[in-house]
Amino acid sequence: MAISMQEPFVNIPEDTIREALKVVLDVRNHPLLIHCKRGKHRTGCLVGCLRKIQRWCLTSIFDEYQRFAAAKARLSDQRFMELFDASGFKDIPPCPCSCSRR
Repeated sequence: MAISMQEPFVNIPEDTIREALKVVLDVRNHPLLIHCKRGKHRTGCLVGCLRKIQRWCLTSIFDEYQRFAAAKARLSDQRFMELFDASGFKDIPPCPCSCSRR
């Protein structure tokens, strides 16, 4: 599944992110690679929304995003992640790792 998105990312319909997340969450598609043109903004937002579904706290989500986006980090991306409504993914278990992300 290829998703073409134009800047600014905050104008992308949330339905597009939800469809991409369904692909990411479907274990039949694993292993998978998530990437975009430069691997920072769209990828970062998609992964940030995934982390929100996995019940990571926003601080941890933003820390991970900023670590990989570095100087290209955008406040609009973080705002998108913060406002993303993960409630439609209630039956998704939290991240199985043993780290304290919540």
